[in-house]
Amino acid sequence: MREITFIKQNKEKWLEIEQVIDGKVKKNPDDLSSLYINLVNDLSFAQTYYPKSKTTVYLNHLASLIFQRIYKTKRTDQNRLVYFFKTEVPLLTFEYRRYLHYAFGFFILFTLIGFISAHYDKEFVNIILGESYVNMTIENIEEGNAVGVYQQGTNWGGSIAIILNNVQVGAKLFLFGIFAGIGTLLVLIYNCIMIGSFQYFFYDYGALADSAKGIWMHGAFEIFAMIICAMAGLILGASILFPKTYSRLTSFKIGFKDSFKIFLSTIPFTIVAGIIEGYLTRYALVMPSVLNIIIIFGTLGIITYYYVIYPFKVSKKHR
Repeated sequence: MREITFIKQNKEKWLEIEQVIDGKVKKNPDDLSSLYINLVNDLSFAQTYYPKSKTTVYLNHLASLIFQRIYKTKRTDQNRLVYFFKTEVPLLTFEYRRYLHYAFGFFILFTLIGFISAHYDKEFVNIILGESYVNMTIENIEEGNAVGVYQQGTNWGGSIAIILNNVQVGAKLFLFGIFAGIGTLLVLIYNCIMIGSFQYFFYDYGALADSAKGIWMHGAFEIFAMIICAMAGLILGASILFPKTYSRLTSFKIGFKDSFKIFLSTIPFTIVAGIIEGYLTRYALVMPSVLNIIIIFGTLGIITYYYVIYPFKVSKKHR
């Protein structure tokens, strides 16, 4: 069968499925399952006879969306919040996993730019971090207290201020994706250059190890969450730039909804990072090294598992 004939024969059915996904048409679980089975059959046919066609890509995407609609319609004993973090976010993370790869790639690239720039231009750190902050940190390093900046203020006051600031940065990374993803990249490059130049600054003064003990106690959650927020922003931007077979408005609605859920999932990690920074980072150089290592690699392991490994397990379970 020619592809154009295949499309004409099934176009109305696919449009009906799009309306179901958009919520314009209501279907009971049995009807949804029937639609899904028919769509999977169409997808199998397309994969066999038109493997490199846009039709196959479209049907694959449509099948994943109708599957999620079916799964949400099923009765479940799980609490809605538990379902959100245990199932919904991992499935979305798996579906959009290539954007996580993009976000990580940009993070590494932009951080290296900051590191290299600080290496070749000694005034670069002053420009990025501010001269007063740099001078204060130099004094702390000379006194053998590289993490002295984290010892200012009260525990709870510092935690609240840090959490609010980090949530704001994450929200910008996500929301600025509406500018075709360029806004997300601009926010990301600014923060990554700051991280890279900051790390070189400590390296240049021979305090990289001491700074790492403090910075990465909270940084594993904080920076990884920042990357996930950038992922959400890129998803939002891509939904505008690449609507596929949807109208641009429909694609934007789907992209915004999915990326917003991914952004929301970072909030608990951001809060915990702020608490660690406010209550524990200030004691990084006096606590046992073993405890320091456990906190750093423990937090890194948790967030890496949740966003990188766990989504594959959930997808395989619900495939």
